[in-house]
Amino acid sequence: HILSDARCFFGWCYRSELVSRYPVPKRLLPRIQERPPDRVTDEQAAALRGLPEPYGWVCRLGLGTGLRWGELARVQSSDVQGGWLVVHHTKSGKVRRVPLPADLRAELRSRVGKLVPFGEGSCGAFNRMAMRLAGFRFHAHQMRHTFACAWLERGGSLAALQAVLGHS
Repeated sequence: HILSDARCFFGWCYRSELVSRYPVPKRLLPRIQERPPDRVTDEQAAALRGLPEPYGWVCRLGLGTGLRWGELARVQSSDVQGGWLVVHHTKSGKVRRVPLPADLRAELRSRVGKLVPFGEGSCGAFNRMAMRLAGFRFHAHQMRHTFACAWLERGGSLAALQAVLGHS
C-alpha cells in the first residue's frame, strides 16, 4: 500500500509540474486499484440464485465457489472431495482446493458427471440468457468478484482468499 501511495504521490508531483520527469520507473511501483470490484448486490445475487435451471444452478455454484467461467465449465462431480472442490484445470495450471458451503454440498450430492451444462466458449450465451431471465445487466465474472467481496465481508483472510481464487 505504501508503494501504491508513493506512485500516486509521484504522479501528482509530475502532473503538478513540481518535478520535470517522473522520478521512478512506473513499472517498479504497483498500480492503485482505481475502482472497486464489479460485483452484484445481495438482491441481485438472490435473483441469480433463483433463476430457472440450469442457470440458477450455475449461478449458485459460481457465487459459492468464485470459479472462473472456464473452471466452472470443466468441473465434474468427481472433483468434490469432502467439503472441498478440487479444481484441476486452472488458469495457472496449479491444482487448488475451494471450500464448499453447506447448502452447495447438499445440492451437489444429487449431481453426477459434468456439473455445468455449458461449454467453455458459451459464456456469452450464458450471460445473455441470465441477463434476460434476471432482468439486469450481468456477466459471469461478477460472480467471482461477488464471492471475493463476500469472503472478506465475512471476515475471511486475504491470504486464504488469494489461495482460493488462485492468485499468485
